[in-house]
Amino acid sequence: MLFISANSIALGDVLFETIRFLGAVSRAEFLLPNLGSLIMGLAWGASPSTSVGDFVVLVAFSFAIINLSSAIGAQANTLSDRDLDSKDERKKQLVEATDSFGTDRLKRVLVIESILALILVSLFTYIQNQPILLLLWIVGISLGCAYSLPPTRLKSRNWLAPISLILVLAVFPVLFAYFAFTSEMNVFFLMSLSGLALTVYGVIIPTEIRDYFGDKAMGIETLTVRLGLAKASIVAMALLTVGASLTAIAFLLQFTYAQHAFLSILLVAIPVAAFVVLKEFWKLYSLSKKYIESESNGVEEEIVSLSAHNPQWIMIVTQTYSIISIVFLLSKFLL
Repeated sequence: MLFISANSIALGDVLFETIRFLGAVSRAEFLLPNLGSLIMGLAWGASPSTSVGDFVVLVAFSFAIINLSSAIGAQANTLSDRDLDSKDERKKQLVEATDSFGTDRLKRVLVIESILALILVSLFTYIQNQPILLLLWIVGISLGCAYSLPPTRLKSRNWLAPISLILVLAVFPVLFAYFAFTSEMNVFFLMSLSGLALTVYGVIIPTEIRDYFGDKAMGIETLTVRLGLAKASIVAMALLTVGASLTAIAFLLQFTYAQHAFLSILLVAIPVAAFVVLKEFWKLYSLSKKYIESESNGVEEEIVSLSAHNPQWIMIVTQTYSIISIVFLLSKFLL
């Protein structure tokens, strides 16, 4: 009995470690941003006439598909960047998780996940009678893999990199969640989606700044490598400013149109969140100018260290959008 118990414990430990490694290479930290995409899409697309049962089913399908697709894209990126990441001390844990899980096993998991996702999307498309859902998924998952994997590897093709990232991370997931609930188009939704798209790439640029020195050394020409650190910092600030403004205006117009103008007071949170992040972007710009003038290794380390905080900045902005989207969703059903 003790032998069986010991084996069970050992098996449980192995299973836990396997799941932990898979979660690491699948970038489980993207769960909250993915939830933000779902919330924003359903907030704009949901209708008060939707029954509770249907609402739960639609949310479950959408969230499962968005997260599974995100995991596929993250795993493809992890596989393709393994050699580069192995030279980056900050990504040591990611490389170790990939090696521990096994690259061959990860490739098999990718195939299984892709088949499962296709089945889920096809079933969801049939239930909703919305062919655009299948189309969005096929284009989105193809573009996500093309971003990381050879021979296309769009991430190293300067202007194609930001376009593909914006589409994969912001546009397609939100559109998928939106069309899961409606087939109609709302001009204010398109404005908010444009704002989100600009915001997303704006807050991603510091991640490229963090990887700038490694990417440049490896000949990977991201937009940040092409522009240089200082200009990339300026672009990040401009995109976040315009994106946050468009998003706030879209919600303001929607609240006014729906005769819920009093909710507009909540929109103050958007410029506040943007300002907090923009202050950090300005620090990156200042350090970038200093680096250009001195080519100092000390400044290089400061740039990498500061830009490594970017996941926190992404959360500040995207979760602000999510909270306002939740209020918007509740207003449809309660007001």
